[in-house]
Amino acid sequence: MLSPLVQRFVLHFGEMGSRWGINRTVGQIYALLFVSPRPLNADEIAEGLAFSRSNVSMGLKELQSWRLVKLQHLPGDRREYFSAPEDVWAIFQTLAEERRKREVDPTLSMLRDALLESPGDPTDRHAQERMREMHDLIELTTGWFEDVRAMDQERLVELMKLGKKVGKLLDARDRFIGGKSHV
Repeated sequence: MLSPLVQRFVLHFGEMGSRWGINRTVGQIYALLFVSPRPLNADEIAEGLAFSRSNVSMGLKELQSWRLVKLQHLPGDRREYFSAPEDVWAIFQTLAEERRKREVDPTLSMLRDALLESPGDPTDRHAQERMREMHDLIELTTGWFEDVRAMDQERLVELMKLGKKVGKLLDARDRFIGGKSHV
């Protein structure tokens, strides 16, 4: 039986997961593993969440494909146990990388192919120009993401804590050099 605190988190995570594009069941399984003080086997997960064993197995397979759970075996026990990585930064990085591979990279590939075509009429030229704008923005953000990903965790936390101060620093730089800078 889940405590009210854990139950609230698990239910909320399931709801949020469905908004993020993952199955509610998968979100709830992940939430339970995330807050669990020890690895859990599929039977324990099914019992804790009142899910069928087959739903739990499918959910665990999906979480493994996202590299969001660790599979392990305990001495003297033939069952498989699962846990979420301890480091929340590693979880965030894994999620971002997986989403990039599954969503961003195929979009960039399609856009690159579309930009190689020779538009035949004004409507296609307009569409291709809009695609170029989207391509350039995605390339810029993925490049930024790669730069951020290369930072060590301590430096990344410092950067995130700066927040609006970065904009103020750039404004001050612009005033100092006498005009806006365009990258």
